[in-house]
Amino acid sequence: MGYACAMKSATLIQASRLLLCALIAVTAVQAHAAELRIGLSGEVTSLDPQFLAAQPNLTVARHIFESLTDVDPQTRLIPGLAERWRAIDATTWEFNLRRGVKFHDGSPFTAEDAAFSLARPLSIKGSPGGFAAYVRAIASTTVVDTHTLRVKTKYPYGALPEDLNSILIVSKKHALNAGPEDFDSGRALVGTGPYKYLRYQRGDRLELTRHEQWWGKAPAWDKVTLRIVPADPSRTAALLAGELDAIEHVPSADIKNVNKNNKLNVTQTTSWRTILLHLDQYRTQPPGVSDLNGKPLAANPFMDLRVRRAISKAINRTAIAERVMEGLAVPAANIVSPGVFGYNSALKAEPYDAEGAKRLLAEAGYPHGFRVTLAGPNNRYINDEQVLQTVAQLLTRVGIQTRVEAAPMSAFLGRVRKEETSFALLGWGSFAADLSLRSLVAAPNADKGYGAWNWGRYANPKVEALMEQALGSVDRTKREALAREAGTLAMQDLAFIPLHHQVVSWAMRANLNYVPRTDEFTFAHHFTPR
Repeated sequence: MGYACAMKSATLIQASRLLLCALIAVTAVQAHAAELRIGLSGEVTSLDPQFLAAQPNLTVARHIFESLTDVDPQTRLIPGLAERWRAIDATTWEFNLRRGVKFHDGSPFTAEDAAFSLARPLSIKGSPGGFAAYVRAIASTTVVDTHTLRVKTKYPYGALPEDLNSILIVSKKHALNAGPEDFDSGRALVGTGPYKYLRYQRGDRLELTRHEQWWGKAPAWDKVTLRIVPADPSRTAALLAGELDAIEHVPSADIKNVNKNNKLNVTQTTSWRTILLHLDQYRTQPPGVSDLNGKPLAANPFMDLRVRRAISKAINRTAIAERVMEGLAVPAANIVSPGVFGYNSALKAEPYDAEGAKRLLAEAGYPHGFRVTLAGPNNRYINDEQVLQTVAQLLTRVGIQTRVEAAPMSAFLGRVRKEETSFALLGWGSFAADLSLRSLVAAPNADKGYGAWNWGRYANPKVEALMEQALGSVDRTKREALAREAGTLAMQDLAFIPLHHQVVSWAMRANLNYVPRTDEFTFAHHFTPR
């Protein structure tokens, strides 16, 4: 009898343990199935993944759409919708596509969709900064079979796999003849990514639901809400109040307090983004530049390397990194940040030298300086307006009287496109030095996709020749050496003034984890429960 009772008791204990385990498992599943609410820092201007190559747009688009090639958190190239690729010869690439991939409507992803997606950027009208540059090198695409795409380039081109990471794959069925308005309404917003469109409230939020047929590892979250909160204090306040589960770009003013909060978890890394100043180097009398009395100058001072060097010497990068950015920056001397393909560790940030700046200005014929207007965004990069104001104060101290015009990114870009600025702040991130050179430094050439963001119209045939040699090489070692040489020459010539590389931060509930990404992207499917 006692033995039977003991057995019964043991059975009950075992059953209780099993029940407890089951309850824990159910609780874990429910936690994983909960909504994840993320606060994003940038304004989303379009849901069309091929309309405007701006990071806030791409952050939301990459939840819904995917590219043939992908990158890991350290910006190393990895397979995406293409499982593998190879250069058959200097102008022919073959991409073997992943099998079993489904669009959100259940239809299969095929090479036809890939070919259509690579052609579409060239047909989009009215884009303020689209994706055409990433496909300009393509001469033709051939659908070999359902899961094989062959891409022929116009010339030897080793950077194609990186370029194709920037082209998100749309459904030919849904995107054919569709414009940006069809994506914003959700009608054409059909991708292969981990999340599907649920609803969109412009300027406020995008709601997504899990794509159950996604080919990758199932995300932890059933529903995701991407809240658009450009104001730094509001983003932090919403996290502290429990209205958001995670935020990107933790404001520098809040980072110390957030780090001390045991209910939160913070993760950081040096971004691939270089914050820089473009200078007009093509107009004799650029707008916003005058003598101290407001009269036009006889020549454009920015065309003189001595003036560009004076501006660089006048900027105290260390003070900006430590005080203005409160540690969320690394002084820059390169076109790309540390660790990025083509980075030159031998280049060192220009030391602060106000007296040296004054001497160079005098040598260039401006002993009393001149006036400039410095333009830039006030809601796009970390402490962007404060950086603008600090640069203006530093330049004014050496005789370049500087006035700041800061505006929301959309309005600022509108002014740039109308060529109303001559001295402007931009942030740029890229996989490689030669790709950055192509966009920022190469002379504008629509046929080749060069110079789309070369606002100052800087031109240097030697830099461009080295860049083209780099881009044309399918030998990555040779390509990196050429890209490094080209980038070094451009920086020695001060094609633009590099300021700093951002240190990017994410803050989240203590029970969440996120691997920080060099490319600054914030992806819901990369957040995991601790």
